[in-house]
Amino acid sequence: GVYAVLSPLITGLLIGPKCLTGMLGGSIASGMMLAIMMANAGGAWDNSKKYIEIEGACGGKGTITHKACVVGDTVGDPFKDTSGPALNILIKLMSMISLTIAPIIRGWEDWQYWYWGLLPI
Repeated sequence: GVYAVLSPLITGLLIGPKCLTGMLGGSIASGMMLAIMMANAGGAWDNSKKYIEIEGACGGKGTITHKACVVGDTVGDPFKDTSGPALNILIKLMSMISLTIAPIIRGWEDWQYWYWGLLPI
């Protein structure tokens, strides 16, 4: 949480608006890819356990494969239910902080007022 709030502040105030734009672009792109990966992986792990239990694939319940899928389901549920959607909130928070400081850093050149970036630290 602190990283999501302080990284746009420090980047925008310390380096400048161009760097802040690049940081936001990178965080949006990487956050989107990570959220999609987590949602798909969590769904796959969840469905693999259901497939073994309902269809009886790979020997059905009680096998080593089923035990491994139960562990995968334990990891997969938080992936698809909480971690993926939480990245959306992180991206929105970073964007809102950036929009809040945008009037302050408008027209600044890179590294022009670098000492203001030391205040949040």
